[in-house]
Amino acid sequence: MYTVYVLYSEKYDKLYIGFTSNLEARLQSHNELGKKGFTVRYRPWKLIHTEHFENKRDAMRREKQLKGGQGRAWIRQNLLR
Repeated sequence: MYTVYVLYSEKYDKLYIGFTSNLEARLQSHNELGKKGFTVRYRPWKLIHTEHFENKRDAMRREKQLKGGQGRAWIRQNLLR
């Protein structure tokens, strides 16, 4: 099982979209354990959306859709109001 997730940093008005097979550990990495990378700079992150997939290929496809311009617009229109 894979989870596509959307994080939002209210403080910086930033989105982060990713996928993982262990959501709990990944969220901890984004908010506490990570030492470098994009998500470290914009903490704290709030989980605002998840979608579950049976296989990695489908999760990767959905992540790519959400990372595109239309996907980010959908997130802002539907999840941040």
